[in-house]
Amino acid sequence: MHDLALGRMKAGKMNRTEAAYAAQLELEKQAGEILWYSFEGLKFRLADKTFYTPDFAVMRADGLIEIREVKGRWHDDARVKIKMAAELFPFRFVAVQARPKKAGGGWAMEVFE
Repeated sequence: MHDLALGRMKAGKMNRTEAAYAAQLELEKQAGEILWYSFEGLKFRLADKTFYTPDFAVMRADGLIEIREVKGRWHDDARVKIKMAAELFPFRFVAVQARPKKAGGGWAMEVFE
């Protein structure tokens, strides 16, 4: 119950920000910018009993696989996990945050490599 108090959803259920980003990914897919995406489709083992399940795995039109983590706001453990995963695995890890409408809207992206 503690996790839900932090705004986290049960596995397999999108929160509002993730659902909005999934709609964005669907537009990118229809435009041919990405070929495929999956919500919580991959799970990375970072250490014994420590796993990271990113929000989205995305295949771009050029074939590159990106791991995208959608955040309304960051908790320290999430930032540590994405940084660790970026060091351990040969994928491009990207944090995605919704920009406020007064800042022009859209999505801000931060790459971890």
